[in-house]
Amino acid sequence: MQPNKKEPQSKKRACSRLKLPASVKVLAIALLVLLLSACQNNMRNQPRYKPLARSEFFPDGMASRPIPPNTIPQSLELQEGPFYTGRDEAGQLVQQIPVSLTLQILERGQERYDIFCSPCHGFVGDGQGMIVQRGFAAPPSFNTDRLRQTPAGHYFDVITNGFGQMYAYAYRIEPADRWAIVAYIRALQLSQNIQQQDLPPDILQQLEAGQ
Repeated sequence: MQPNKKEPQSKKRACSRLKLPASVKVLAIALLVLLLSACQNNMRNQPRYKPLARSEFFPDGMASRPIPPNTIPQSLELQEGPFYTGRDEAGQLVQQIPVSLTLQILERGQERYDIFCSPCHGFVGDGQGMIVQRGFAAPPSFNTDRLRQTPAGHYFDVITNGFGQMYAYAYRIEPADRWAIVAYIRALQLSQNIQQQDLPPDILQQLEAGQ
């Protein structure tokens, strides 16, 4: 027995003849909109506590729950030692950079400095970065006697925790790059305050030739 292949087509033709009036369609759309809006209102107006409000549910009467003891963010690794803190065992700022300085580290420091520091501090550390030229408050120049004599750990600490109007960069710059930036700041301080007699002979010859 062969199946009736025309039956699906007949059903389609029957369905196509069923047309709802325009008023019924409009009413259905209106009901759908009302249902959706009611659902949104219920979600927005559901019972909730305001921050720092009182609560009768918890024994201490506080709606805001305290952070469990010894909890730290997953992204934060607590490390000790000068490399991670910029301070020695006594808690004092280290005077020297606790990494071996190489040309690669200085180049890395220049790259990170130009990205994160130069907008405020300027490309030569004079505190005249681009946003300062647009009206932002100028930071102190790195090339003053006071900051040239400041311990290296101070710069690391400021990059890590922020200072004044400068916010912390701990989550933006890893410790190795912070020390690379500090090394480059020291290079800037040297370059901006070096005396002519302290220049290497080949550089001095180039300067004299240029003059």
